[in-house]
Amino acid sequence: MSAWAVGTGCDNLPHTLPCSHQETATPISASPAITRATLLLSRCLLKMVKGNIIVPEDILSFCCNGLQGSTSPRRAREPEEREEAPGAMASPSPARNPTEVQMSQLVLPCHTNHRGELSTGQLLKWIDTAACLSAERHAGCPCVTASMDDIYFEHTISVGQVVNIKAKVNRAFNSSMEVGIQVSYEDLCSGKHCSICKAYATFVAQGPLGSKVRLEPLTPQTEGEKIEYSIAAERRRMRLVHKDTLKDLLTSSSQETERETRDGSGAVPAERTRVESVELVLPPHANHQGNTFGGQIMAWMENVATIAASRLCHAHPTLRAIEMFHFRGPSQVGDRLVLKAIVNNSFKNRCVPGLGDPLPTLPTALCSLIPSSCSMEVGVCAEAYGQEMSVSRRHINSAFMTFVVLDQEGHPRTLPLLAPEPGDGERRYREASARKKIRLDRKYVVSCKQTEVPLSVPWDQSNKVYLSYNNVSALKMLVAKANWALAREKEKVRMYTLEEDRFLSFRIEMSVRVAAGRAFSLLSNLRRRHEWDSHYVSAELVQKVDDDDMIYHVVSQKLRNENKPQDFVILASRRKPCSKGDPYVVAFRSVTLPTHPARAEFTRGETLCSGFCIWPESEEMSKVAYYNQAMPGYLNYVTTNVAGLSSDICSTFEACEKFLLKNKEDLISRLQDF
Repeated sequence: MSAWAVGTGCDNLPHTLPCSHQETATPISASPAITRATLLLSRCLLKMVKGNIIVPEDILSFCCNGLQGSTSPRRAREPEEREEAPGAMASPSPARNPTEVQMSQLVLPCHTNHRGELSTGQLLKWIDTAACLSAERHAGCPCVTASMDDIYFEHTISVGQVVNIKAKVNRAFNSSMEVGIQVSYEDLCSGKHCSICKAYATFVAQGPLGSKVRLEPLTPQTEGEKIEYSIAAERRRMRLVHKDTLKDLLTSSSQETERETRDGSGAVPAERTRVESVELVLPPHANHQGNTFGGQIMAWMENVATIAASRLCHAHPTLRAIEMFHFRGPSQVGDRLVLKAIVNNSFKNRCVPGLGDPLPTLPTALCSLIPSSCSMEVGVCAEAYGQEMSVSRRHINSAFMTFVVLDQEGHPRTLPLLAPEPGDGERRYREASARKKIRLDRKYVVSCKQTEVPLSVPWDQSNKVYLSYNNVSALKMLVAKANWALAREKEKVRMYTLEEDRFLSFRIEMSVRVAAGRAFSLLSNLRRRHEWDSHYVSAELVQKVDDDDMIYHVVSQKLRNENKPQDFVILASRRKPCSKGDPYVVAFRSVTLPTHPARAEFTRGETLCSGFCIWPESEEMSKVAYYNQAMPGYLNYVTTNVAGLSSDICSTFEACEKFLLKNKEDLISRLQDF
C-alpha cells in the first residue's frame, strides 16, 4: 500500500491525486468582510511584486497574518481563562490517537454491482488504503500489507450511502504492527448508522530496498486502546498457529467424506466452477514503491471468486466472509497476475461433512444462534510472472471466501450439491469442511463478547487455540478496565472491586520479594495450589495441551450451606511477556470434557474469568495481582467480605506470599522455567 490513495470517490477519475481530503485539517475561522479584505490586499501585493515594487514590511506582515486567520485585535483575557494554542477551536475535541485515520466514501454507481450494492472488492480496497495510511503514520515510512484476519460482512451497502472507515494501530511489534479497522455505513436520508465489519490487518514497515524497519513501541492511552494493545499479542499468537490448527484437525478427523452429501443427479462437478483470469499491473494499481496495492489484489481475487460461485448456483451470490490470509510476496508494475478460483465445497446446513456431528464443539444453546444457512467456500489464488513467456510464477496470495445466495426476503437459498474432483478436489473438499468448523469456532468463541460466551465451552483439538485465546484475552480485558475502586488496604494486601452489569469483579494485589519469573512458574502450577490456598483440596492434571495450556480437574472445599464439595474442570493458560512492560499472565476458565462429566458427589462449579498477572518491579521484586470476575458460586464465598477486607481472603494471600518466598530458591521448580 501507499501513502497516496485514490480518494476521489470514483475510479474513473485521475488516480494520481493524494488523498488529502482524508486528513483532518484545522478549520480557519474568519468573517466574510475580513476574508474579502485579505483577498484584495493579497492581489495588491501580487501586483506590486510583479512590478518590482518594494513592499513595506508592515503591509507584508499584515497580508501574511491575514491569510492565516482573523486580523481583529485580541481582547483582553480574563484571569480564569486559559490561553488557547493558535488556530485552536473554542471547544477542542478530546485528543485523538495519532495513528487514527478516518475515511468517508460516498458509494457511487461506478462502485456497485448490478443490484446497486457496493462491490466487496471496492470495499476491500478502501479498507486496505485506510489501514495502510494508519500504519504509515506510526512507522513514518512505506508499509505493505502482510495479512488480514477473518472478515465477516454483516450487511450490504447501497448506492448513495456513505462508507465510514476508522483505522488505527493497536500495537507495534519489531517490524510489524496490527491495525484495527471498523467499517460502518451511513444513510444520509434517514441518518441511520450500521456496522458492516471489523477487521485486523498486519502491516510490515519497509526501508530502502525492502529492508525491514524497527518500529517504535506504541503507548496506549484510553481503556479501549489498552485492551486492544494487550489482546493484540494474543491475536498475533493465534495467527502464527493457524496453519497448524487446520493440519491437526485434518489429521485427527476421518478421511472419509459423506458421499450422500455429494452423490446424486443434481451434483455439479467442481470443474465447471473453475475460473482463470489475468490482470496486468499498471501504475494506478501500485503504490509509490511500485508494488501492487494489497487491496487491489484482494479486489481482483473477489471478482474471480464471485464468478466461480455464480457458476455453481447460476445466480448472483453475496460474499459473507473471508478467511484469514497472508501475502506471500510482492508484485510490481508490469507483472501479470494470474487469478484462479474454484468452488471447494457447498454446505447444506450446520453439519460439517466428514468431521463428526453438527458443531460438536459448541453447546446446543450456542448452536441455536447460528442460522441454518446454505453456503459455499470458494478457493482463490494469485500468482505473478514478469514476462509473457516466463515459465516460473510467484505465489502472491491464497484466500478462501464464503458466499451465500439470498432470496427476495434476504434469506439464504438452497445451493446445488458439489461433486469434487478426484485427488486434489477431494483434499480441498475435506479442508473446506475443516475450515468451516474452525471458522465457526473462531467466530463464536473468539469474536463473541465475553458475556455471550458460555461458561463451560466443550474443549477439543479443533478449538483449543481459540479457547486459549479467549481465556487469556478475557483476563487481559479485565485487567485493562478502568474504575477499579479500592475497597480496603491491610498491610501489604490491597483489594479492589469493579461493578458492571451482572458481574462483580475483584482484584487483590501485593508486592512480593520474588522474581516475577519465579512467581509465574509457581502460581501457574495448579497442582501446588493447595499448599497455600486452603479452599483447594486437590488439582489433577487431566491433559497437557501444550507447554502453555493445561486442563485440570479441581476439587474445592464445601461451600457455606452446601453438603458436598465443588469440582471444576479448568483450562489454565499461561503467557510470558511479549515485550517489555507486559505482565506474566496465568488465566483460568471452565471447560467441559467428555472424560470428566459432572458427578453426583460434587457440585459442579464454573469460572468465567480469573487468574494472575505478575509485573516485575525489579530483579527480585514483583507485583502479584489476582483477578476474579465473580459468578454466583464465588459470590457466596465473598459476600460478607466486600465492605472490609476479609480475614479469610487476606490470610489466603498472605499464605501465597509465604509460599512464594519459601519456594523461590527451589531448584527443581526453577529448572521447569526453561
